[in-house]
Amino acid sequence: MGPIRVLIVDDQAAPREAMSAVVEVADGFQVVGAVASGEESVVAAHDLAPDLVLMDVNLPGIDGIEATRQIRSLPAAPVVLLLSTYDEEDFDINGCGAAAYVPKGSFGPVRLHSEWLAALTGDRTAR
Repeated sequence: MGPIRVLIVDDQAAPREAMSAVVEVADGFQVVGAVASGEESVVAAHDLAPDLVLMDVNLPGIDGIEATRQIRSLPAAPVVLLLSTYDEEDFDINGCGAAAYVPKGSFGPVRLHSEWLAALTGDRTAR
C-alpha cells in the first residue's frame, strides 16, 4: 500500500504551508495538492482522488462545511478532517460528513495519524 494521499484546503498560504509541512513529516502521508477555496477543493478532490482532505472551515465562496458535504457525496469519497482556529462550538458541522474537527493549534503528525486511524476504524477513542 502506498502513502496516504492528502489534499490541503485553506484560503491562506501560511496555513497551507504549515499543514503541508506536517503531512510531509508524518510517516506514510503525502501531499498531492493544495487549494485555496471550497469550490477548488471539490474539483481537486474529484480530479486528484485523495484519501484524505484537510479542510479549513472558513473559506471564501462555499465554506469548508459545504465543500465537505459536496466532497463526501463523490464516488469513493475521501475522509475529510475539518480544521479551524475557532472553537468547534462556533460551527454546525453535523451532517456534513467530516470524520472529525481538529483545532489548528493541536494539529501535528501525531494528531494526523490518530485522526486517520480513528476515521478508518470508526473508533473515536483512537484519537
